[in-house]
Amino acid sequence: MAEPQKTIFVTGAGSGIGRATAQLFAQRGWFVGLFDVNAKGLEETAASLPEGQRLSMEFDVRDRAGWARAVETFGQATNRRMHVLFNNAGVGRGGPIDEMPGDDIDLVLDVNLKGVINGVNAALPLLRETPGARIVNTASVAGIFGAPNMAVYCATKFGVRGLTESLDIEFSKYGVRVVSLMPWFVDTAILDGLPAGSNQGSNRRIRDALTENKTPIYPVSMAAERAWDAAHGSDVHYMVGQAAERARFFARFFPGAMRNQIKKQFSSEG
Repeated sequence: MAEPQKTIFVTGAGSGIGRATAQLFAQRGWFVGLFDVNAKGLEETAASLPEGQRLSMEFDVRDRAGWARAVETFGQATNRRMHVLFNNAGVGRGGPIDEMPGDDIDLVLDVNLKGVINGVNAALPLLRETPGARIVNTASVAGIFGAPNMAVYCATKFGVRGLTESLDIEFSKYGVRVVSLMPWFVDTAILDGLPAGSNQGSNRRIRDALTENKTPIYPVSMAAERAWDAAHGSDVHYMVGQAAERARFFARFFPGAMRNQIKKQFSSEG
């Protein structure tokens, strides 16, 4: 008897890591649910996948009712199977916390952390019905160390990391794994949404600082491959890139040196 087609539900599928991951899983035979608030990006991603292997639907991860509709639609298309929930949607806003607009703070918290929690709760019934199911949450190296002018963003990624570790234990009673993808800086639009220095009015973005400091920026294809590993492996956290592995090592064993390096790279005025 043929094994049923594997299925993955991808948020943030309209661009970046979400799009690359959707494409990779589709290439490897999976049925892919594409979900994003960006209708144009969603349409472009859908056009790059075989028609019979995907469905797409626009919704905002901040919207619990939207989550319920999206999960129900996905379940109807997959005979109530969800092998992987890829909780990937995220936004980048930054600057000195006392200068950040309240709306930006709310957006980062609501999408990057609350959106992940919304997804967990909405998808759990379907995941419990699917043998070997798991949740892959996109965290970041920003969940390993704090960086200036990224306080709220880092707080959400530390939160996703803690949520992942907690739920991996909590959901073991259901046979559902919960793991995280922890990219180093990856070539996505988020690098253009975070300021490089403490001058909120500057046009200088973190991408500019990384380029000037010759800091690695990894391709989205590398993150997609690691998302594949996260969907199949036994670890809890999956780092993307050697720089991410080094950051985890130094944050654990040489935190003082790590903080000095971060100050050097990210505290420059712009």
